[in-house]
Amino acid sequence: MTAPALVLDDVSITLPDADRPVLSHLNLAVREGDLALVVGRTGSGKSTLLGALNGLVPHFSGGRLDGSVTVAGLDTRSHRPRDLADVIGVVGQNPMAGFVTDTVEDEIAYGMEQLGISSSIMRKRVEETLDLLNIADLRSRPLLDLSGGQQQRVAIASVLAAQPRILVLDEPTSALDPTAAQDVLASITTLVDDVGLTVVLAEHRLERVMHAADTVIWLPGDSTAVQGDPSEVLLRADVTPPLAQLARVLGWDSVPLSVRRARRRVRAAGQVPARSAPEPTEALSWAADPAADVMRLENLSVSYGDLNAVDRVDLTLQSGTVTTLMGRNGAGKSSLMWAVQGATRSSGSVRVRSSHTASGGDVAQPGWTDPRTASPEQARRLVTLVPQAAADLLYLPSVGAECQQADRESEADPGTTASILHRLGVELPAERDPRDLSEGQRLALVLAIQLAARPSVVLLDEPTRGLDYAMKAQLSLIVRAIADGSGLAGPAGSPAAVLISTHDVEFAAMSSDRTVVMADGQIVADGTTRSVCTSSPAFSPQMAKVFHPADLLTPGEVAEAMADPSVDLTVERGPR
Repeated sequence: MTAPALVLDDVSITLPDADRPVLSHLNLAVREGDLALVVGRTGSGKSTLLGALNGLVPHFSGGRLDGSVTVAGLDTRSHRPRDLADVIGVVGQNPMAGFVTDTVEDEIAYGMEQLGISSSIMRKRVEETLDLLNIADLRSRPLLDLSGGQQQRVAIASVLAAQPRILVLDEPTSALDPTAAQDVLASITTLVDDVGLTVVLAEHRLERVMHAADTVIWLPGDSTAVQGDPSEVLLRADVTPPLAQLARVLGWDSVPLSVRRARRRVRAAGQVPARSAPEPTEALSWAADPAADVMRLENLSVSYGDLNAVDRVDLTLQSGTVTTLMGRNGAGKSSLMWAVQGATRSSGSVRVRSSHTASGGDVAQPGWTDPRTASPEQARRLVTLVPQAAADLLYLPSVGAECQQADRESEADPGTTASILHRLGVELPAERDPRDLSEGQRLALVLAIQLAARPSVVLLDEPTRGLDYAMKAQLSLIVRAIADGSGLAGPAGSPAAVLISTHDVEFAAMSSDRTVVMADGQIVADGTTRSVCTSSPAFSPQMAKVFHPADLLTPGEVAEAMADPSVDLTVERGPR
């Protein structure tokens, strides 16, 4: 029996100023060389649990810890985080927030310098770590010039160079495109399988990593924890990745942890709908209606020195539609959005149509305006952007103050922003400090603030970062309501165009009508979400892979197909 690398014995954690524990009477153990996946809804205590593993909780966070946390035989009560630095390494959600040097090689060496490791050993470890994570070609690169996936691997390398026996990662793929996320997770699983490292990993996008988990620790949110076999725990958990939803739809007694297992299982049971994917000649088509155009980009370009971040892009958006913008990190998605909003210098044509009610109550004639040259008041009514870090737009001490300020800036009737927040399905006390809100609550508040101006075009940049599956499902309903009108956006509540930049293919599948893919600043694919996502291995949701060649995108569509007696659920079994 492999000895535990981590043991929590009757652990309870009470945060400062809290009247009850956030985690209570936990008894958990992670074996040496295992990959333990920590899952749970936002606010269930995942980050608190991870912080307790190296003593940050309570030595730095404050509060109270009852029971004992033992890491590689060392009790965190008597060993502070600095005493455990060579035993357990921690990588946070944002790699850049933890970097302290300028280049890759210096960053990897820095942690060893703090541990007093000799220069000769440091040099050897730097080389070994660069090779281990396949980043030797980055050694002299400035950290600011790296992609998100490269930064994440450097952050892991800087921790691994100290040769800890345990690695703790908090959402390591939250900001990465599917390919970069796969690269990082491949590096992590290599460390587990080939090096014998013990890894504890918290992640919202479970579909990316659950196939590699040896054990799952589920935090239901009631201060308890459930640990067990991943295929059994995920069937019960309130976080439901697509394959867990599929298992419930089809009545399975366990969750297949990979597409391969799920595909074999549905074929063995003859549960594949006999529906065909689009023909290749029809795969990338979007039937745009020029009469519904609300935004037109022509020859739009954005440059940073010699880098063409957006390279002569032509794109139209129609009111009443939700479009997802996808592509690898650095493809130009955010640059395009900021250019449309007018915050980034750009060339080419940007035109947005608006028909807001005039001051006398009459409806103004529709007109085309460039938001880059419009007044701030007019620009708010044309295009609004919710950035990746939505909380950056919140600066007042209470929810009520933020709503009132938004009403004034948008020249809206008092109570407009609060009413929109209510219709978004989020109830927040007016006296609540925005800093105390969850990621999903802050996102909803910022959306309400931005929608108070009734913009014709709504831009969302990576809105699903930090959101659990239930929150993403709610966000999907919200963006659909914005596009349809429903009193949430557009002039007098008319339909709006929504453009969402995201790396989350599952969210794209459930929420959008159209998908645009960018690469190297250019649009390389543009069509219906169904056609684009069923023709691309990199951007296919798991249901499309499991049921190929049937063009199913979500577990909900599988459930509909199962319930429809006109759909033939049998196919010839054979190779894909």
